[in-house]
Parts: sequence; C-alpha cells; structure tokens
Amino acid sequence: MSAPARRVRIGIDTGGTFTDVVAVDEQTGQVSTTKTPSTPSDPAEGFIVGVQKVLGQLGLSGDSVSAVSHGTTVATNQLLEGTLDRIGFITTEGYESVLEIARQSVPDGYGNSYFWVKPPRIVPADLVRTVRGRLDPTGAEVRPFDRDDAAAAARFFRDAGITTIGVCFLHAYADDGHEQQMLDVLHVEHPGAVVSISSQVLREYREYERSVTTLVDAAVKPRVGAYVTNIRRRLDELAPGVPFYVMKSNGGVLSASEVVHQPITTMLSGPAAGALGAALIAGTAGFDRVLTCDGGGTSTDVTVVIDGEPTLTTEGRVGDYPSKIPMIDVVTVGAGGGSIAWLSPEGTLKVGPKSAGAEPGPMCYPAGGDQPTVTDAHVVLGRIPPHLLGGEIPLSVDAARGGLEHIGTTLGLSPEQAATGILEISAWNQANALRQVTVARGRDVRDFTLTTFGGSGSLLACRLMDVLGLPRTLVPPNPGNVSAFGLLTVDVRNDYVQTMVTRAADLGPDAVTAAFTTLEEQAAQALDGEGFARDEQRMQRTADLRYVGQAFEVRVPVAGGPLDRAALDAVAAEFHAAHAQLYGYDFADDPRQAVEWVNLRVSGIGPIRRPDLVELAARDGGVNRSVTGTRQVFFDDDWVDTPVHWRPDLGAGDVVAGPAIIEEFGSTVPVHPGFVATVDRFGNLLLTKETAQ
Repeated sequence: MSAPARRVRIGIDTGGTFTDVVAVDEQTGQVSTTKTPSTPSDPAEGFIVGVQKVLGQLGLSGDSVSAVSHGTTVATNQLLEGTLDRIGFITTEGYESVLEIARQSVPDGYGNSYFWVKPPRIVPADLVRTVRGRLDPTGAEVRPFDRDDAAAAARFFRDAGITTIGVCFLHAYADDGHEQQMLDVLHVEHPGAVVSISSQVLREYREYERSVTTLVDAAVKPRVGAYVTNIRRRLDELAPGVPFYVMKSNGGVLSASEVVHQPITTMLSGPAAGALGAALIAGTAGFDRVLTCDGGGTSTDVTVVIDGEPTLTTEGRVGDYPSKIPMIDVVTVGAGGGSIAWLSPEGTLKVGPKSAGAEPGPMCYPAGGDQPTVTDAHVVLGRIPPHLLGGEIPLSVDAARGGLEHIGTTLGLSPEQAATGILEISAWNQANALRQVTVARGRDVRDFTLTTFGGSGSLLACRLMDVLGLPRTLVPPNPGNVSAFGLLTVDVRNDYVQTMVTRAADLGPDAVTAAFTTLEEQAAQALDGEGFARDEQRMQRTADLRYVGQAFEVRVPVAGGPLDRAALDAVAAEFHAAHAQLYGYDFADDPRQAVEWVNLRVSGIGPIRRPDLVELAARDGGVNRSVTGTRQVFFDDDWVDTPVHWRPDLGAGDVVAGPAIIEEFGSTVPVHPGFVATVDRFGNLLLTKETAQ
C-alpha cells in the first residue's frame, strides 16, 4: 500500500525587505522555511517566487498545496505613503464639513494645539456632495431620500472622472436603507465607480470615524483588489483552485474573494499574524503573558498577548487616518534593520523612521544606499555575519564602516562608538514602543516574557531586557518566519457591530438577545460561504460599555444564548472590573453613576487546524557540537573573541553562555556578556541574565 501523498499548507508574509515563507506538512507537522527578497514594484512576483522556492526545497509540486495564507502590506503602505487617488464623498445634507471638523483632540506629543497642524483631509472640499434625506438615531426616517440629489451627485463624479467614492449618511448604522438607495443610483448613473458604503464597512456611530473609515476602504479597494486578483490568477497557474486566504487586522483570515470587498480589514495584517504566531509558540512553551517584538527591515511592531489572546482595539489608525475596524493593538515604531541613521540640524544622532528598505537597502548590501543604517551598525560590530540568508546576500563590512566613519567624524566618535550609539537609540525606540502597550495601559512590563522575532527582532533583545527590567526573552526557531508561521495558526474570522446606546437600567434582555441573534446570523451566513458547517462555527459576543457622560468605551465579554437580567448584570460587573484595571477606579458601588451600553459586537469564527509544534530530537555531545568558529564582536567597550554557534545543531537543554553569537539561516541572536541562552524542548532560546554566584 503506497504512502499518502504529502500535503502542505503555506504561509507567506510580504514585508518591506523580505518575503517570508513557511510550509507545514499536514501529516507530520514538520515546518520548512525560506525567505526571498521582496519586490516592491510588483509584490505578487515575490509572493510567487516564495511559493516556488519552498516547494523546490521540499521536492513538491503545486498539486501538494492544500491552502495558502497571506499577510500583505499593500493597503498599509498605500496609506503610509499617501499615494491615494482622488476620492469622492457623498454624505447627508448639512454634514459636508464633517471631515474638516473632525475631532477636538490633539495627538500625544503636542502640549499646545497651536503647534499642531491638522493633516490634509482625505477628500478635498470640492469633491464632497450632499444628498437630502435624514434618519434619526433609531433608524426612523425624518426626511425621505432624495433620488434627484443622488443622481446629480453620481453624475458630477462621473463627469469629473472620479471613479472611487465613499458614502456615509447620518445614522446609517441604525438603518442602511438610504445608503442602499444611493448605491443603486450610483450603479445606474456611474456603473464604473468603485463604491464603499458605511453600513457595510463600519456599522456603528460617530460620524467622523465612520466617514474616514469608509473613505479609506474605498481608497485602497482598487489597489488591493488588483493585487489579490493578480496573485489568485498566478497561483491558479501553479496550484489550480487552491484555497487562498488573506490575513485581517482582527487576528483572523478571510478568503481572497471576500477580501476584495472589504480591503480595509487587511490593515496591519502582517503584524497581526506575527503576534498570533508568537502567542502560539510562547503559550506552548508555558508563558501566558507575552510581549511580542517583531523587528523587520523597515519597522518594529509590538503588542501584548495575555492567555494566548492578543489585545484588540477599535481606536487604531494608519498614518494620518483613524480606523475604527477591530484590529490587534499594535504599536509600530520606525526602528528596523533598514532604519537610517542621520544627524539633525542641531547635530544630534537620530535613527529612523526613514528606511533604506529592500531597494537600495543598507550600505553593506551589494547595491546598497549611501546612508548608514541599523544593519550597517550590526555588521561593523560583528553582531551579524558578513552575509544574509546563509550566504545568498553578501554584506560589505568596508562599505558599512565607511558610512559610520563619516557620521563618527562629525560627532567626534570612532566607528565602533557611532555604531554602538545607533543601536542604543534603536533599542530605546523599541523600548518606548513596548512601554506604550504596557506601562501606558496600566500593565507592569516586568510581568511579561518578551518574544522577539523577525529578521532583526532579536538583535537587541539583551539590551531591551536591561532597559525594561524584563525577566526573560523567548526567541522562537526561525524567528524571521514567525509572521508567516502565524498565518497558518489563525481561524477565519468576521466581525459585526451594531450601535445600541442605552442605559443599562433601561435595557431589555429580549432586545439585546434579538440584536445579538441578528448579528450572529449575519456572521453564520458569511461562514457558510467560507465552507464551514454550522456545527463547526463559533460565535464570540462582546459589548462596549461606559459610564454615562464618558466619551470612550470599554469592551467586555457577553455570554452566549438567551440573556436575562442576571446576564446583563454580569456584563456590568465585568465592565466595572475592566474599568478599574484600565484606569485605577470604578463606580461599582455608586448608584448615582449609571452604566451605558454603546455597541454590541459579534465575531464569527471558522476554526482552521493549527500546525503542531515539533519537539527537538535528543542530541549527544554537549553545546560544543554547535560551535562553527569564532569572530571578533564588539560588546560594551571592547572587541571580544566570540564563539559562533549554528542554531540548528543545538539540542534541548543546551546552555550557551555569553558572550556568544547564535546564527541560523534567517537571523542572528547576540548573547551579551552576563546573559545565557537555554534551549527548551521546542527549540526556543530562553535568554536570561546569569545569576550572581
């Protein structure tokens, strides 16, 4: 009897510098990884090359692929770069200035609004059109929809050549009838337009955020749609009909055919995948409170994971644009391997946020740029070898040293001192991001295990432990591919929301149950379309609550099934406890302070089989078996002759004492003097400080 044909699932994360690829054997759980340079001019090219490369490693054809999951930065990069096409905006008569009015809040870092310049509107005033018609907050019609106004608006944009349009009418979260009529008019009068309506993008109140989120969805829809469709076409040439999923910001995936209709959900999909992959790896290793630190070529993304679940937010933003869609709470800082070191007009050393990216890349790259980067500093100090990807990309130490000598001469520093300064600034940038997701949100950073990954994520791990007082750092095997691995650990997930602003005392259990049931049916129908049977589907309820008079809400879980008064009281108790944890106080014992429900939320989840983490086989010979040689590495204030270990040759229980360098195909871990790295049974490195004798 012949053995069953091998089947693999592939995860691909396209970053600013490299495209990371992971394939998991569905029978054995064995993981194969590779990387290939990203192709910014045509990201689909790097995607397909990555699939072909990992299949070539395994000696398999496209017929062996059971599914492909993808994390993309296409939407994020378009917003960060500000390369948006001209967009039209249609809103309710009298609300044409909603984008200009925006919010009264000033971003952190500006103590006085006098110094803050409001960012440009996503739609200029001359491309805003209004339509008569009005609903009240309950969805009841106050004034009928005016089809003549709607037709005039549609023809205006058609004649002006505006093919991307966002529609947001007042109180459309309560009833979408007017927006659906507007959509019908646009289909007739301007059939070539790409349109997003707010009731399909974000069905909750706050007109400004809903308007901007809808316009952002419309803005990225053409490019994301073309990108996903292009990959689907090329993937069909390699593996016809293979299921193709795209990572969403909320920690789930969605089929590519659906993503083109809700492209805004792909924002921050790469960082979300990394957080989930790290959560699974750290949880399996026995750690339930985790800080993830994903260091790439352009930036570093950090988030918090508690009990295996990354924290979620609906208060995120990408670039200048707020986005109210549910997303994993990620803080991004421009401190990656390609971050450029530069001198301010005052003569001080700065690092980032501008990056050399993949093209031209750091100065040490074969076709590198003319400005030194964090990677150049690591190369000059010997922290990374003079090559990347096992020798695929040679690095020029001399070119990097030349760039650092130029900066050093200006500052009166040696190249080693300049390089050390660059790394110190980069470490503090990362540490500040980690503080934002912990200390700034009422959490003690010292209670967490740091999990570093990404190509550059582990290079500063020892320094981050010193700066933040962290007890340990976990470095997974193949850390450069954790985001791609994370794509294979996540479920299909859709989020639905309904605004219901009501005081808790006035809220009827039957009304809440009915609203949740409606949302769950919408989620179930979407999962039906994804191929999940009803008995496989899981529904997760939450609600946003606040004290009456507050401007922002706290999200808490809600029990499933029919709700009674006791269940609603339990939700209020959860809210009091969560408020106390976040802000240090609550009004649970003050009957004068009423609780108000704001939004009901349902997440529909279609579970996907997670890959198994394979334990390391036992090895004989001790830690010396992994030593491949030594090289001079600059630690603290001097060069040290440092042993270099090849990580795949390390076995469970091995202990590597610093100073040491641990290398593998896609990344390097410098173990500083005074630190030790212990290998656990899954091949993770646990960095800790040596205990005093």
